[in-house]
Amino acid sequence: MPVNTIPPVDLVRQYKLISDEIDSAVLEVVRSGRYIGGAVVSDFEQQLAEYVGSSDCVSCNSGTDALYLALKALNIGPGDEVITTPFTFIATAETISLVGAKPVFVDIERDTFNIDVEAIEAAITPQTKAIIPVHLFGQPVNMTRIMDIAQTYNIYVIEDCAQGTGAKWGEQIVGSIGHVGCFSFFPTKNLGTCGDGGAVTTNDQAIAQKIQIIKEHGSAQRYYHDVVGINSRLDSIQAAILQVKLRYLNQWNEQRREIAQRYHQLLAPIPGIQLPQEIKGGYHVWNQYTILVENKSNQETTTRDNLRQKLQENGVISMIYYPIPLHLQKVYESLGYQKGDFSMTEKAAKEVLSLPMFPDLTLEEQEQIAYALKDYCH
Repeated sequence: MPVNTIPPVDLVRQYKLISDEIDSAVLEVVRSGRYIGGAVVSDFEQQLAEYVGSSDCVSCNSGTDALYLALKALNIGPGDEVITTPFTFIATAETISLVGAKPVFVDIERDTFNIDVEAIEAAITPQTKAIIPVHLFGQPVNMTRIMDIAQTYNIYVIEDCAQGTGAKWGEQIVGSIGHVGCFSFFPTKNLGTCGDGGAVTTNDQAIAQKIQIIKEHGSAQRYYHDVVGINSRLDSIQAAILQVKLRYLNQWNEQRREIAQRYHQLLAPIPGIQLPQEIKGGYHVWNQYTILVENKSNQETTTRDNLRQKLQENGVISMIYYPIPLHLQKVYESLGYQKGDFSMTEKAAKEVLSLPMFPDLTLEEQEQIAYALKDYCH
């Protein structure tokens, strides 16, 4: 592989820029002897709530746990249905299944990769209790339409903000619009820590209190348990790291937007690929820059797959999010979905390719990526 390999994300590069602040914050926690809970965690929760624009924030162990806790706190369980997209990471649907409810999928919009908001109403039944819109790749869903539907049918909205921290719909940051917002701090996210972490935001104090109890073994007071809960705590070291990184989040998101704009300019002349767009009314934070590669192959290996191999030979490491839609995964065979049920989703799965995207990606690296793409597509 060439020496000047460009990774999908470079966490070491980011760390070097803020290493003194990160090291100091971590050592302060280590020296304190308070590794679980405490002021470091509660301070971060308050800071994230203020950033998002919600009244409450409860931290937890991961973005997956954030979704699970939200569903449990809203009393969603066996016999209930939750509408979401089949074009997302498994955690979105997995957590619906884990609480005993049924995932109901709706196709995506090709231009945004997000759930087709105009197709949601047709999927609503008397058993529908919630919608989970996913702000995929950093692109906000049309939350005005989502909330109108939710109000009409009296159902909950749980925003999956795992890839969209800092994204906006209108003037509102995602995670403050629905009944609950769920965040992931996995290292590759826009706001990522040095391990796992997550959080739930809400403007309903009663929901926040229920989540707090469930995540602490169902206990509001130590050794007194009111409900069956889980152990889902954000540890103090991760909270300290997140406090540092939160101060840089807006700057990093702006850098991502500038990089996306440069990609637009460099890649626009290349035939056979469709570039991602920013939805009107939204503020995209570009967790991923995902192109569509028109499939001209009748073979099992698609044009996208061949292009990906060519890029790798030229030192560019790209990713596929996601190669198999959730409705076609073995784990969901029992739901009865068939190939062809969601045409936009299935087409995207064969054509999506995520190019390197991180705040410190240089112009020279982007030019190398563009040159490799042009070399293959021409």
